[in-house]
Amino acid sequence: MIYKMLPKINKFEPQVFARIDDDGKCRLTCTAQYPEFQAHIKAGAELQDVDGNVMTDASAYIATLP
Repeated sequence: MIYKMLPKINKFEPQVFARIDDDGKCRLTCTAQYPEFQAHIKAGAELQDVDGNVMTDASAYIATLP
């Protein structure tokens, strides 16, 4: 499973992430405050930016979000 950042519609909305399961389907979207998301990122789950590039230090990025 991976998490992918979804594009923002406006700069005032929170960043939303999609969980992409091993079969390629999205079954969950969440913000950075979702405990399961935080646990997976801390455990080393892959996080992709909006363009599909893998973020090298996802934990540090997540720590900067409100």
